Amino acid sequence: MMRDAVQYINSLKDGREVYIHGELVKDVTEHPALRKAIDHAAIDYELDKRPDLHDLVVITSPTTGNPIRRYFELPLTSEDLLKRQELIETATRCAGFVIPFMKEIGTDALNALHMITYLIDKKYGTDYFDRVNAYREYLAENDLSIAGAITDAKGDRSLRPFEQEMPYYYLKVIERNKDGIVVRGCKLHTTSAPIANELIILPTRAMTEKDRDYCIAFGIPVNTKGIKIISRPEMWGLSEFDYPLSSRHTTLEAMTIFDDVFVPKERIFMDGEWEFAGSLANCFANWHRFTGLCYKYPFAELMIGAAYLVADYNGVINASHIREKITELVIYAQTIKTFAREAARECRRSESGIVYPNPLLCNIGKYLFAINYHTAIRTLQEIAGGLVVTGPTEADCKNPAIREFIQKYLSGRKGIDGITRLKVMKLIRDLGATEFAGEWFVGTIHGEGSLQAQRISVYREFDIEKCVNYVKELLNIEI
Repeated sequence: MMRDAVQYINSLKDGREVYIHGELVKDVTEHPALRKAIDHAAIDYELDKRPDLHDLVVITSPTTGNPIRRYFELPLTSEDLLKRQELIETATRCAGFVIPFMKEIGTDALNALHMITYLIDKKYGTDYFDRVNAYREYLAENDLSIAGAITDAKGDRSLRPFEQEMPYYYLKVIERNKDGIVVRGCKLHTTSAPIANELIILPTRAMTEKDRDYCIAFGIPVNTKGIKIISRPEMWGLSEFDYPLSSRHTTLEAMTIFDDVFVPKERIFMDGEWEFAGSLANCFANWHRFTGLCYKYPFAELMIGAAYLVADYNGVINASHIREKITELVIYAQTIKTFAREAARECRRSESGIVYPNPLLCNIGKYLFAINYHTAIRTLQEIAGGLVVTGPTEADCKNPAIREFIQKYLSGRKGIDGITRLKVMKLIRDLGATEFAGEWFVGTIHGEGSLQAQRISVYREFDIEKCVNYVKELLNIEI
């Protein structure tokens, strides 16, 4: 069943245990901070109703013949990956240039599981692959939202999971029986967990045989007994004038605790197969970095538009140094777009049959958008000027005693009044000088994996030996 926004919102009234600002929330749909994020996420459930987007958003299930969202498509060609890129870009633009994160991360995890469980079954004769396919169909047919829970607390980073003084810094299986397992521990940075229907849990790193109790992957409803979610603090009641993005568009991060949670057998996709933990973590990271490339491009488009508009309103759009700066933003944006597109075009085929984005291109693309993000924001701030952070508020603009002075003294080039100019300044402030902006600064660096993770992956994926052989051949060296 293809759900709408109301059905999605009502599905969250399920008794889940969510905390925010130190309080247990009785109904997440009624808490103002959580509701802001819910309304943002719900945009994703209305896109299929638009005639111009229907064919992009909706496909026919190859197993049931029912309409399902394209997110659940098993990509078999590079064209399928390009459609996924287009879908994520479009959904991000439609959601105020802030990605909804309703199915993107969850299906990144599903695709990684499809690839790796095939290999596990091939070695051990398990039936994880069929379980993953059945779970995918369940999620697709019921149009559920899914959060990915990957990163463990980790404790002492110099120690492996089994060496930790406290044994639950990594999510651990503490009991096994014929019906399933019981797990204890927590996952951090679980995007959208407070407002999703399901959680998909994956290991966060490579493991050893002694770590086998930490090698666990599964899917489970958010309202399962023992799951406790501590949501990131979120402000609400913000003025749309003063906070044009963060007043309406936000994604939630959370700490998700598993307090002796039972997972039924049919929902377990890895249990102890330690040799595949690192492969699964890396495979997910590659899919998720492709997603990062897809949703960062529209955000970069927003920066270009804001830069041009504020320069125009300031009367300096024809200044050569301004055009140079806007050109730098265009190069930044198009770099992101190109790496995503080429990662799809130069895809590879897995043993499970699906194609996946080129890992080298995904990692280089993600590295470039992350390491250059702060520079892009600085460029935008430099073009705009100090009014970004010193300008009057919406309340000032509504006060008849001072409104005319704001209109008069803050006007820009001919035809641009002060309040219109302020609107663009407030957008740039939200992009670069609010709490929302600070979270994006950190999230861009560490989301989809740290810069060092990309460096490691690029070094691993690139054929350096080929280049060495070129030099040896040039110099006639045989050793």
